Amino acid sequence: MGASISVAVIQAAFGEDLAQNIATVERLTRVAAAQGAQLVLPPELFQGPYFCKTQDEAVFAQAWPADAHPCVTALAPLAKELGVVIPVSIFEKDGPHYFNSVVMLDADGSVLGTYRKSHIPDGPGYQEKFYFRPGDTGFKVWATAHGRVGVGICWDQWFPEAARVMTLQGAELLLYPTAIGSEPQDANLETSARWRRAMQGHAVSNVIPVAAANRVGTEDGQRFYGTSFICDHTGEVQADMDREEEGVRVWQFNRADVEQDRAAWGFFRDRRTDLYVDYFKPA
Repeated sequence: MGASISVAVIQAAFGEDLAQNIATVERLTRVAAAQGAQLVLPPELFQGPYFCKTQDEAVFAQAWPADAHPCVTALAPLAKELGVVIPVSIFEKDGPHYFNSVVMLDADGSVLGTYRKSHIPDGPGYQEKFYFRPGDTGFKVWATAHGRVGVGICWDQWFPEAARVMTLQGAELLLYPTAIGSEPQDANLETSARWRRAMQGHAVSNVIPVAAANRVGTEDGQRFYGTSFICDHTGEVQADMDREEEGVRVWQFNRADVEQDRAAWGFFRDRRTDLYVDYFKPA
């Protein structure tokens, strides 16, 4: 494991053709790897359009078991070929249960495990509770070939508890695959800036780099606003994309520098868990 970690985010539009969507991610993963990326993050549910805008029973047929999902079986050989780590976002079927999940592929193509989205939104344009059970895996951090990586999925990225728990578990980097854009109930509601600021706050408070990959394009009137980015452990954006472009961004950080800064700032030294515990008991 080297002194540095190089991470890439993929931003693209996705349509109805599963094979074409996988090909898009494969092509852009190759671009990222050619630029030195060791971890490559595609957007959330890139297998097709973001189907959670409405409630449609037919969509359940698009779910697969994690180990047999076409996105996983197609990208595992690519991860091995390129020597890159790929968190693969999927619609997972586990018996009668359905989850919004990430399968973590290590740099040798092996499956390190599955994370199931913990926080499930339910609102106009994002009716995920119809499709997904709340995740039952807990928050996950994987010891990959290129570093310890924590992954949350979209709505997870708004919750400081998730970022803190993954950092406490030893994550060196937080990754958030995302599908977010316009709000159907309010054409004047623009969330892209606060979306970024929430994750930049996680970076500052945990002294950890953060990367988020979003989709672009318009799907049935819902416009996804891209703005995928990578920020350093101070919350400063080091690489980003606009609201429409497709492609990749790559950024590298030194793991020892981050670890030293985290120790020096003392956030984890000065935590008062004895004062917090009563506020985190189940209601």
